[in-house]
Amino acid sequence: MDTGDRLLTPGEVAALFRVDPKTVTRWAAAGRISSIRTPGGHRRFRESEVRALLDGELGEESPV
Repeated sequence: MDTGDRLLTPGEVAALFRVDPKTVTRWAAAGRISSIRTPGGHRRFRESEVRALLDGELGEESPV
């Protein structure tokens, strides 16, 4: 299912939240932010979800 949403790397997400990329990986492992695995096993994050978290629009507790 392709929504046309850009996928961000943990480093890109970390820069937006001003945290270390390992922190973003821990958030994903804990289920605080959803991620997609590439065929090579790398995590990617939907830009729309990350922006919603930054803007506080998901109604969930912010990962930060």
